[in-house]
Formats: sequence, structure tokens, C-alpha cells
Amino acid sequence: MTLTFEPAPPVLAATTTGDHFPVRRLFCIGRNYAAHAREMGNDPDREPPFFFTAWAEAVVPDGRVIAYPQATADYHYEAELVVAIGASGRNVTAEQAPAMIYGYAVGLDMTRRDVQAEAKDAGRPWDAAKNVEQSKPLGPIHPKADLDPSTGTIALTVNGAPRQTGELSDMIWSVPEVIAHLSTFYRLQPGDLIYTGTPAGVGPVVEGDVIVATIDGLGALTVTVGPPAL
Repeated sequence: MTLTFEPAPPVLAATTTGDHFPVRRLFCIGRNYAAHAREMGNDPDREPPFFFTAWAEAVVPDGRVIAYPQATADYHYEAELVVAIGASGRNVTAEQAPAMIYGYAVGLDMTRRDVQAEAKDAGRPWDAAKNVEQSKPLGPIHPKADLDPSTGTIALTVNGAPRQTGELSDMIWSVPEVIAHLSTFYRLQPGDLIYTGTPAGVGPVVEGDVIVATIDGLGALTVTVGPPAL
């Protein structure tokens, strides 16, 4: 017997030009700010960056209500600079990497922190902690012209109270270096998104909280935490 399934529609991210960016894959860089690495109990140095992946379906646009997920009592925000890839490349150098970039956006990497801690203690993958429905909110993608993602302030508030603030220049690995590193594992393709890590100050949210993440030059991303999805 042959089963037939309707293909899922592509996830389309908004851009500031009014176009839509078809999302392909998500690559998320861990511990790319020294202060955040320390607050998570790690000693940061310039070892090669590590990353995890997530489904495109985790992306939701600005202004949405995101469900508080099941199987956690400690759901955390992480504000991040997101890089949208617009050209294919494998084994590129850091000098070649900027030519692959379509643009930049503000993003959130929401995390089941208690699930992540259990996985770390057991030496297991982080999938259930990070690859979560509606866990990767994404603001409009700004085409890269006239943007310099190596400088600027990244910040986050919860219900108007400051929670995270940092400088993009504090990233341990720069955007071109991250792209070059990822390209040694995969051929990066148009539609890929790279979440580049978060500064210190991560913490939990509860139902009803309003999260606003901002990056200089990229505006604000706002989401509200809603009830658990059934």
C-alpha cells in the first residue's frame, strides 16, 4: 500500500521589503557570548563554536502569541541576532562568507531550561529543550545593505523590565567566522537561518508575559507568552 501525504506549506519569513523569505533550516550557535557562557556554568574560550539545529516550523513572526510548551516549568527567553543566508556555499572562508548573507533580523531562541539541564547532566542531545514548536520567533529580515552586524546593542525586556543587554561586538565568534565554520559541516543554502547566540541575562517567563527583543538598526521583535497548546 502506498501512502500519500499533502506536503506542508513552506514557512515564509517576512522581510522589510515586503517580500517573503522561504525558511529552509535553522542552525543555532551556543555559548557565543562569554558572559552568558559563564552564567550557564561554562568557562568560555575560543574553542570551535558548537551548534544545534531546529525545524523551520519553529519560526513564528513578530506580534504573535506563542504557546508555553508542555513538559517544562522553566521556559527561558534568549535574544539573538539572526543571519539569513541567500547564497549557497561549502567550505567558505570568513572573507568569503559575507557574500552569502541575504540579511539580518532579531530573533528569540526559547528554551525548556529544565529539560536542557537534565540533558546536559546525562550527556544527551538538547533536541527536546531547543527544537520546540513556536520557539524561534523572528522579526522582519532586513536586507544586508548598509547594515553592520559586528556592532550595536542587543537587548530584551519582559513586561517592560530590562532583562538582557549586550553588545554584538562581544560575540566570541563573528558572523563571518560562524558561517565559515558551519560551511565545513553542511553546504549552506538560501533559506537557512543562523541564530548567533545570546548575551547574559536569560531567565524564565510565564503565561501572559510580553517579551520585546531589540537590536540596533533592526528594530524590535515582540511576542506574548500564551497558554499551553493542546
